[in-house]
Amino acid sequence: MTNVAIVGGGPAGLSAGLFASKNGLDTVLFDTDGTWMHKAHLFNYLGVGSVGGSEFMATARQQVDDFGVDRHQGEKVTGVEAVGDGFTVTTEDEEYEADYVVLATGANRDLAESLGCEFDDDDTVSVDLSTETSVDGVYATGAMARAEEWQAAISAGDGAAAALNILSNEKGEHYHDFDVPDTAASVFGDLIDDDA
Repeated sequence: MTNVAIVGGGPAGLSAGLFASKNGLDTVLFDTDGTWMHKAHLFNYLGVGSVGGSEFMATARQQVDDFGVDRHQGEKVTGVEAVGDGFTVTTEDEEYEADYVVLATGANRDLAESLGCEFDDDDTVSVDLSTETSVDGVYATGAMARAEEWQAAISAGDGAAAALNILSNEKGEHYHDFDVPDTAASVFGDLIDDDA
């Protein structure tokens, strides 16, 4: 069983995938490449001086692949259903089981609506501080839960918040994802950027 299923491969979805998989959760991510990032050029993403949106996406995808996310490029999710203590995610190709679902589909809120998530007055999905919806185990990130704040940095933060909350639930205590240089080599081996 997949622990975390992520629908959407923009900054929010990829960030959720990175944090979840790098910390030991089986993670599947469905990416139809509908992100607005391909129309962007980033000058306002902290730590990045200037990069085209498509180049940023290529780097982000490589990063999540390196950390073991089972990324299904081009496989469209057609439905998500609560089943018992988990969820069934249906695509055009097959079905996947998951304990948690992270919805990162931008302004498309159809899956959240079909799951019965509550909505706010501005037609965004209602979430708590950790981006969890009114449906236990379902998280809504980025533009799904924010009427106007669609910036890549905010969306990536939402994805990280969702994954860290899932990790906290799974580990039974508040979980921090914090890497230090002294342990980087033993934990991440050849994934370390020696130029950093």
